[in-house]
Amino acid sequence: MNLWLRLLWCILIQPFTPKLEVPDGVSRLKFRVMPHDLDAIGHMNNGRYLTIGDLGRLDLVLASGLWRAVVKNRWTPIASSIAIRFRREMRLFEPFQLETRVLGWDDTIVVIEHQFVFVKGERAGQVASRALFKGGFYDRKVRAFVPITEVMTAMGYSGPSPKLPTDVEAFLKADDAMRQAA
Repeated sequence: MNLWLRLLWCILIQPFTPKLEVPDGVSRLKFRVMPHDLDAIGHMNNGRYLTIGDLGRLDLVLASGLWRAVVKNRWTPIASSIAIRFRREMRLFEPFQLETRVLGWDDTIVVIEHQFVFVKGERAGQVASRALFKGGFYDRKVRAFVPITEVMTAMGYSGPSPKLPTDVEAFLKADDAMRQAA
């Protein structure tokens, strides 16, 4: 993660934010496109979206209280797959909000959505980009992925996974096909 000031900001604001209830809660972080976020064309670099998505997942872990279990058990977060769809460019100094939410899970993976949303001007409320993230937590002591039911319990939720939308099912199916092809 190469966004140290943004990382520090996410950690510092945490005591002042309400607890995030999963799976319905949404992490909302406000940022601005900075000069170091730009590519040669002058809009936010496509890789920067993924890096800023890391901050959204960190905020979700911190705000939900999951960080306590992660630290206590020394779980390692693992990214398995990410798909992103770019809709509109984000330009220099443009303010945006990153919205991060848990969409669903199975035995060992969780699917998280990131939406980059414009917050000012004529495009306010429009989605600039949407990403789907698939990952989990690895327990190095037992050399296995942590069951997501244990992760969800650590966040205070003991119910079933919400039904996944068809686009998320398609994402998981495409990811499985890529995994098998490798």
